[in-house]
Amino acid sequence: MKIRRILATAVAAAVTTPVVFLSAAPAFADTKPAPASTQKPAADDDDPDEDMPSLEELRAAVALAQKEYDEAVAVLDKAVTDLKAFDKPDHPLQLAVTDAKTAAEAAATAKTAADEELTKAQKALAELPADATEEQKTAAADAVTAAQTAAATAATAKTAADEKLGKASKDLAEAQEAASTVVGLARKVKKSAEEKLTEAKDELEFFEDIGGECEEDDSIKVALSGPKTITAGQSASFSLRVSNTSDRTLENVEAYVDAVRFPEPGELIDDETDFSKRIIPVEWSSADNLEWTPFTEEFDSIEVGKLVKGGHYDVKLRLTVPADAAAGKGAAFSVAEYDNNDGDCGIGEQFAQTEFDILAAKTDKPKPTPEPTPSETTATPTPAPTSGGNGNTSQQGGSSNTAVKGTLAATGANENLTQLGLAAAATVALGAGAVVIARRRRAGADA
Repeated sequence: MKIRRILATAVAAAVTTPVVFLSAAPAFADTKPAPASTQKPAADDDDPDEDMPSLEELRAAVALAQKEYDEAVAVLDKAVTDLKAFDKPDHPLQLAVTDAKTAAEAAATAKTAADEELTKAQKALAELPADATEEQKTAAADAVTAAQTAAATAATAKTAADEKLGKASKDLAEAQEAASTVVGLARKVKKSAEEKLTEAKDELEFFEDIGGECEEDDSIKVALSGPKTITAGQSASFSLRVSNTSDRTLENVEAYVDAVRFPEPGELIDDETDFSKRIIPVEWSSADNLEWTPFTEEFDSIEVGKLVKGGHYDVKLRLTVPADAAAGKGAAFSVAEYDNNDGDCGIGEQFAQTEFDILAAKTDKPKPTPEPTPSETTATPTPAPTSGGNGNTSQQGGSSNTAVKGTLAATGANENLTQLGLAAAATVALGAGAVVIARRRRAGADA
């Protein structure tokens, strides 16, 4: 199993449980979630790090893939050389074709000459004078017979020579086709080996990028704030502050920001849901980066750089909700990390998040007023669900300074489940904070 798949699976586990139960909330309306302190991981829960390959294994995989690729290149080079060899005049099959062609041309010339002799003999016989002697007539007739025999022999020889040329040419063509097939197969093997090598290198690079030995700590913190509402089709400004709370300078600091739309009421979400369709585009700018910069697959973080002890870095964020987004709720979230030049590195223990309401796009067309439906009974309000889980998680518009620990409740429609579930869901979609969430859940399970 590949690293990214392992991490995505780990985060999907964080998403599936809360969101699936959220969609089934009415069925569990009378069931209260157990207190967070009493919740325990299921006995069959997989450890996200169990199948994680080591650095040595990844390097060995790269070495093996490189060897297979080199062998595939060598095989392809030989196949191409073998194919090109058929074009050389001294190749046995080319020599056979050349000899057969020469023989066929000679046979054709001989047949032409024999046919001409036959024509002359027949003409001479036809032009004998009336007073020709019997001896002359017999000689002319014998000449025609001899010319006919020679022409037939020449025709037979030409047919045989043509067949031999055809066979030699066919042998050459079939050999070239076979060699070409080998080249095609060798190219496929090389392509497969190249893809395997690229994948192995990517996995190794990804492992090295995330820092196998980096752990969570509170040296780097993020604070995220913004408006309480965003109208679909419009943009809204948010603020992000990345702070160094340690007693030392932090180098190569980076911050990740993502935003996502929550599911619509009653919508079923599972581990196969495509969360990328719920992503809200985010752009950022700062004092030393004045232009709005979008997050891309290649540049998926804010490069803060160096932060001195007690220092901070302020970032402006611009979230643009798609015009066709339905009214509902959304959230933006952030996490930061650092990688010092001396090898010391860490991932922020804090995971900041702020929620907002998404208002439907404004339209000039008035909506028809539905006629009221008579009702014989009065609906009884459903009691609000009891809060549980991480009590320090901020409500709408705030940020959480508490690491997510423990296992999420499997019943009820707790608001904290929505926050954590969707934050983790968007993390799966973009992959920016996958490592953070995966490790945080593992740390929580061990707590």
